Amino acid sequence: MALNKVLTELQKAKKRKKKYTKNQFCDYSLEEAKLGARRLARCLQKLGFKVRFSAFRVVNVLAVCSMPFAVHLVDFTKNNRPIASYEPELHPAATYRIKNLKATVQVFSTGSLTVTGPNVQSVASAVEHIYPLLYECQKPRCK
Repeated sequence: MALNKVLTELQKAKKRKKKYTKNQFCDYSLEEAKLGARRLARCLQKLGFKVRFSAFRVVNVLAVCSMPFAVHLVDFTKNNRPIASYEPELHPAATYRIKNLKATVQVFSTGSLTVTGPNVQSVASAVEHIYPLLYECQKPRCK
């Protein structure tokens, strides 16, 4: 099976880290993202592709954070059945989709979350929305 995907890491990408309590975030500004996309377009031009850089926009935002507790995924899925799905044979995380925010949250049993949404505001709202639901299904963290 062939995948039409290219993974590129730019050497000169500026990264700023901010630390909040126990969570670390890698924060990229809009200008840094635009500069990285421009560099990638230039690399593709050098490979012979006809590329024009125009109408830059952010399509989605990915955030990773962890809760201060572990989550019992079976209980979480049972309590939120129409919206949440959990199939441990396919993926180790429960998927929770928030349609009005257009965000998807992957919840792992360790309490780690991966949130994808169209903008920063919807990602932040998704975390605020799901926290009380996860708090109900917490379990003691394994060490």
